[in-house]
Amino acid sequence: MDALARGLEGVVLTESRISMVDGQAGRLVIAGFPVETLAPQATFEEMLLLLWNDRLPTRAELVEARVQLVEAGRLAPETIDVLRAAARRELLPMDALRMGLATLGLDDHEVNAVELQASDARKNQRRALAVVGAVPAIIGAYHRLRAGLEPIPPDPALGHAANYLAMLFGEEPSAARVRALDTYLNATVDHGMNASTFTARVIASTRSDVASAVLGALGALKGPLHGGAPGPALEMVYELQARARQTGQPLSVLTEDHVRRVVGGGGRIMGFGHRVYRVRDPRADVLGVALERLFPNRGDNPLYDDARTVERVVLRVLGELKPHRPLATNVELYTALLLQSLELPVPLFTPTFAVARVGGWTAHVLEQAREDRLIRPRAIYVGPIERQWVPSEERGVGMP
Repeated sequence: MDALARGLEGVVLTESRISMVDGQAGRLVIAGFPVETLAPQATFEEMLLLLWNDRLPTRAELVEARVQLVEAGRLAPETIDVLRAAARRELLPMDALRMGLATLGLDDHEVNAVELQASDARKNQRRALAVVGAVPAIIGAYHRLRAGLEPIPPDPALGHAANYLAMLFGEEPSAARVRALDTYLNATVDHGMNASTFTARVIASTRSDVASAVLGALGALKGPLHGGAPGPALEMVYELQARARQTGQPLSVLTEDHVRRVVGGGGRIMGFGHRVYRVRDPRADVLGVALERLFPNRGDNPLYDDARTVERVVLRVLGELKPHRPLATNVELYTALLLQSLELPVPLFTPTFAVARVGGWTAHVLEQAREDRLIRPRAIYVGPIERQWVPSEERGVGMP
């Protein structure tokens, strides 16, 4: 009998130089750099080229990449039409992003080019840049269309993170806000062989195109077990804040009562615990530092101050209730706090995760193209093997 690995847990698929996750030590290494070193310093453009080429880019390469990203963000009229129709029906931003990405081939036939092969490395990168540049533009356009506003094209004078904020809100963001967003995008760009990344590599292994691989990954990211958790983590803090205002009770007391009630009922406290990390998620620390730089003085952001109080109480009570199970802070809580501090509404949290993760997805697609091996796992059949055919007129109710 072959061994069964449900969910492919523990199965090693391939070798990769893109990222290393050490759950026991709480380490994340991206293209050779510890995340706490790389994320706060690099621009997202630098991160992209580092992941794709396994080296830091030259100034000329950065300028060329920025030009191509801006060009990719100039959406075709047909794409805007699709997003306008989605806005009229008030679809979720993740659905609008999926629909918008599916239209890219109308304006750029190269995006849908098949036969993804390692010999076309330069063409593959141009196709990847076309997809990476379109993602924030689609989200920004859809956000404005839902608000009754017209989309804003990317500004050639701005970088990728700055353009995303500008396309959402209609004004050039401050340097501090851009640095905070760049740090978030870099910290979450890749995280080992997760569900969406595996999906992208499976599609790429068929020699399909970059856009199709990213679309498949996006479908996996939409699932609440993968990309949809930051919102609930923030909602818990909001609810506890409101209850404290209504009752006059200390936030710490209400938080402790909440944790004991939820855990006692078999529930989960969102933002704590991780499938991989046995200790604190290193990305949480990176985003925590980014928030401290964005709001250096206590009182600058009351939500952040209250969230830190909630975090301290949750960790203490979880340690008491589940002493043998490590449940440290994960990236979800600090993602929610940082994105909220940048004034993004909760429905844009997962799409913004896609703005980051598309960098990792495309890096894996390019890596899989170089490997050029079809991913083809097996399943253990457990059904019957000698059923007898019965004509339809002789079948009774419930007959196998």
